[in-house]
Amino acid sequence: MKKLYLLTSVCLLFCFTSCVDIEERYDFKADGSCNVVYDFDMSRAIAVFKNIISDSVKQTPQFNLVKDTTMSFLAALPDSLESKLTKDELALAANSNLAIKMDLRKSVMKLNITHTAKNAIDLKYYLEHLAKISMNSQLDAVTKSTQQTRGFDARQLMAGQDYYQYDVTPHKFYRIIDKVKFNAFLKKTQNTLVMAKAMLIDMPYKVMLNFAKPVKKVNNPRAIVSADRRHVTLMTNMDDLIKDPTIMDLKIDF
Repeated sequence: MKKLYLLTSVCLLFCFTSCVDIEERYDFKADGSCNVVYDFDMSRAIAVFKNIISDSVKQTPQFNLVKDTTMSFLAALPDSLESKLTKDELALAANSNLAIKMDLRKSVMKLNITHTAKNAIDLKYYLEHLAKISMNSQLDAVTKSTQQTRGFDARQLMAGQDYYQYDVTPHKFYRIIDKVKFNAFLKKTQNTLVMAKAMLIDMPYKVMLNFAKPVKKVNNPRAIVSADRRHVTLMTNMDDLIKDPTIMDLKIDF
């Protein structure tokens, strides 16, 4: 879903370089808690498709739907899915928030997931189970609209975060990609990713981790560590990640 169709091909290529933005943020607190934010911004993608879709699509109720709402995951779940969750998964859903801001006419489409983990055990559980919590009921309006814009389904990309293995303690944050699960994710999202590549859609992927005290060790040479060693940033894009999934592996001791 994207492309800023301007007057020249140079402008087009410039606009294509950052159409879908994926960002994860972790704020580790001195008391052991951690605020986690997951942002998915496809606004620039919408701007692209608005210039290539038909007027009939632009007139549909789905395309003209406006949303600006925040709710708990639990409130977003349909009864059919809620009944299948365990007690712990229900608690996770109740303590996590989903924000949707969408106005396709104004080229706005943003999804935001937030959660505050009480401690390292809670954080590990959240990261390992987030992908299992379905948000389809509240994303239907988004995906129905975006699927009309040449079938680009953002939901597929958001649901793929179960391909990491985590080792989280009060003094370390390790995340290693599971290549078997990642290959399964690529197979499931093949059509979406092929479409993105064909349309020259880049998908920047940024992970930012902020700590209450200086980190002792970071194993990834691509990671940028701040001068005070309290901030770690890792940036790539989906194309590079597909070529070498291990570039997003992280082992941080703090």
